[in-house]
Amino acid sequence: MIQQPALVNLVISSGEPAGVGPEVSLAAALAFLQEQPAATITLLGDASLFPISDMSEELLTRLKVETIPLSAPVIPGRLNSANAQYVLDILDVAVKGCLDGRFDAMVTAPIQKSVINDGAASNDALFTGHTEYLAKLCNQAHVVMMLCATLPAGFLGLQKKRDLRVALATTHLPLRDVPSALNREHVLETIRIVEADLRTKFAITKPVIRVAGLNPHAGESGYLGREEIDVIAPAIETAKNLGIQVSGPYPGDTMFDAGCLETVDAFIAMYHDQGLAPFKFVSFGGGVNVTLGLPIIRTSVDHGTALDIAGKGIADSGSMFEALSLAYQLAVNSQNVNT
Repeated sequence: MIQQPALVNLVISSGEPAGVGPEVSLAAALAFLQEQPAATITLLGDASLFPISDMSEELLTRLKVETIPLSAPVIPGRLNSANAQYVLDILDVAVKGCLDGRFDAMVTAPIQKSVINDGAASNDALFTGHTEYLAKLCNQAHVVMMLCATLPAGFLGLQKKRDLRVALATTHLPLRDVPSALNREHVLETIRIVEADLRTKFAITKPVIRVAGLNPHAGESGYLGREEIDVIAPAIETAKNLGIQVSGPYPGDTMFDAGCLETVDAFIAMYHDQGLAPFKFVSFGGGVNVTLGLPIIRTSVDHGTALDIAGKGIADSGSMFEALSLAYQLAVNSQNVNT
């Protein structure tokens, strides 16, 4: 007898209401539910942003809208800081629902950081991004941002399709602040978090990880910087002693060697653009953002609010669909680990 998969309850925070978040959230949710019968989706946001019509009765039982009212009317493409707290309220509800077990995973639509910094009453510090805000809500001192995309067979000589995963040791920092943010403990903890979540959430038994250096040519034996010698290499050696299959530090310009794509499960870059520039160049806009190190599952689109096309009905919901697909799979993997 074939065992049916357990029902997975997903929640979407629909993001900046003046951007494409609400429309891609609804379109992707409908498409995903038609493909995956063992899932429910709750859309968080003002009900006026989700014009649901011509849906089957069966889909209506698995797609719910949980209304969080806007603070001010929305004009597509026009930002309004009056709705900044609304955006944060949506995130708060999604996180609490995941922590309480009401939802198995959350998926986030894009937000506009400038609006939140201009208008959110509850935000007493600079809002730097989803990753940092979710870490605060979950009381986690160290989380890791990782982008995922599936590369097709034949691309760069791949024999079969392969998942590309790029994690970051630091996230939304000015470049001048990156070196001081790196120390042995921080790099080691990043490696440990990536390895642990690859095992427990991605179901990879023995993950293979590559780590980049910080400086050109990975410091050129100290002539171009000592971070590799004093910080990154010692952290890698400690991780190896813990049984983690990790190597490096590699020069940033050669770490993403096409020949290693068949065997490497995740790459760890030291700063945002070192990892995400090559990732986005090859991911064709189909990337998914995952926050590692949280007690909950969170995935997200890898694009912004796209204000210039908001409300025109032309936004591509492909990245949101991929984010839902990955969130579903990670939730299933986590259920299997815990049973």
